[in-house]
Amino acid sequence: MLSIPRRRFLSSALIAGGAVGFSSAMPAWARGAMSGSVRKGIDEVSGSSIDLAIGRGQFSTGGRSGGAIAVNGTVPGPLVRLREGQDVRLNVTNNLDEDSSIHWHGILLPFQFDGVPGVSFPGIKPGETFTAPFKVRQSGTYWWHSHSGLQEQAGHYGPIIVDPAGADPVAFDREYIVLLSEFTPMHPHVIMKKLKQQGGGYFNYQQGTATDDYPLSGKERRMWSKMRMMATDILDVTASTYTYLINGHGPADNLELLYNPGERVRLRIINGSAMTFFNLRIPGLPMTVVQADGQNVVPVETDELQIGVAETYDVVVQPTADKAFTFVAESMDRSGMGVATLAPRAGMRAEVPALRDPPILTMADMGMAGMDHGSPDGATDHSQMDHSKMSAEDMAKMDMPSMDVNGGDNMAGMDMSGMKMRDTSMLPPDVKVGPGLDMVSMAAPDRMGYPGLGLDNVEHRVLNYQQLAALTPGKEKRTASRKMEIHLTGNMERYMWSFDGKKFSAVSDDPIRFAYNERVRVKLVNDTMMAHPIHLHGHFFELVNGQDNQPLKHTVIVQPGSSATFDLTADEVGDWAFHCHLLYHMHSGMFQIVTVASPLGAQS
Repeated sequence: MLSIPRRRFLSSALIAGGAVGFSSAMPAWARGAMSGSVRKGIDEVSGSSIDLAIGRGQFSTGGRSGGAIAVNGTVPGPLVRLREGQDVRLNVTNNLDEDSSIHWHGILLPFQFDGVPGVSFPGIKPGETFTAPFKVRQSGTYWWHSHSGLQEQAGHYGPIIVDPAGADPVAFDREYIVLLSEFTPMHPHVIMKKLKQQGGGYFNYQQGTATDDYPLSGKERRMWSKMRMMATDILDVTASTYTYLINGHGPADNLELLYNPGERVRLRIINGSAMTFFNLRIPGLPMTVVQADGQNVVPVETDELQIGVAETYDVVVQPTADKAFTFVAESMDRSGMGVATLAPRAGMRAEVPALRDPPILTMADMGMAGMDHGSPDGATDHSQMDHSKMSAEDMAKMDMPSMDVNGGDNMAGMDMSGMKMRDTSMLPPDVKVGPGLDMVSMAAPDRMGYPGLGLDNVEHRVLNYQQLAALTPGKEKRTASRKMEIHLTGNMERYMWSFDGKKFSAVSDDPIRFAYNERVRVKLVNDTMMAHPIHLHGHFFELVNGQDNQPLKHTVIVQPGSSATFDLTADEVGDWAFHCHLLYHMHSGMFQIVTVASPLGAQS
């Protein structure tokens, strides 16, 4: 386990420490001969020249075992520790028998080193070494991962910490990386095949039955059935095949995070999973959020937060009692959890809470709620709404004149089977209507104040995007000169995902274009019933969340049937990936290229 007392980042039996050198004593993984068991991370590498080697091995936890892709012999791979202002050369050697890559997630650098095959470079062939030299321009918590095929699912990921050049505004005595991920003995391409063949329902063991106790009336059950959708379709891949990991450790591994009572402990939380949103809490111990996606924010104390795939949050906790606490990373569908123990002494344990009841989708997640609240630019406090209690009967009372119904305005009388629930006349003309689009959000309200599925009716405090404010005002004072609307589209039954109804394979030669330094307001409209974490490479954007100091993010969750808006200053020249960070959604086509022109006017 990686324990990191402040100013004394010690090597230990579990910490290799220092830059890896390819000497005569180099380990097997560095020679491309890794075999046997993969160690559970996390080591550390640092310095001006850092070597990373990709290889294969076997990974085991909690009775599950299978193949993995490791970097420097561990899953997760090593912590890349940098300092703001330094020059660094990251040397990545591919010891696999297939192409590979590493994307430096959230790091600002020249686009040709961003590590996305087919967008910013050709990829790394077997046996080759690729070097990314750049000056580190920022500080904060980030991560790296493969952008080749489905390698990320197999363990090809790791953390990045960039220490600030000056004083850190966050005071802490000890820090831990908390990298969340999944392990499955199933090959990622088998998972993809099952999702395509069975429409995302294969791994859902929480589907409704005639004898379940979900709080749905008979009328609501019939309505969901007519729509050929499931109110329990929360995550595509679940604990039926996943073991949820913290720093490579499953729940059976009893991961410990030790502290001295009274210390301020900084947890650098990274969601490096392929497909899992996690709800994070430490029962009995409040968390103060101090950073989001590597950017400092005004501290917010909370009891729980939802972290989307690819997001990071830094939180500070200060346990004062001589007792243990359980860190709980519960999957959003509540099919499983990752756990660790915060304790003053080794061997101490706290109660591990039971999984809570699974959440169910509501009409709000079809974009049928909030049609009279929320505005294109802003910030409505949906945190005060209880969407989970919004029933078909409630919706029947709403004024929805534009709905395509066969039974008047009563939801219960609607024929929403087949294509009836997608009113394509509401779409802008640049959205392609075809089999890859099975739903159109009727209102797509802004839900920045929504804490996430299953968290709107808990009795304690839960973080939401509206609470995030940048710690220091941004330098950009211009208002957007252009507005853009991008629709997140899909067909859940066919497992097809896209932007604006067009898979990446159909638009790879038609990128989203920005002029250099152009200021654009981008509205993302989610025309699906799944939450999507949307990530833009090479930039930070500002969430339009009602705050005067809009927080900077590189990834934003767009809630089901809802919208999210951000302001972007396109000042990083080149071609950048823009995609849903759910691995199998991206692989299915929810991916685009953003091109930022050079200051001279020529396209990069």
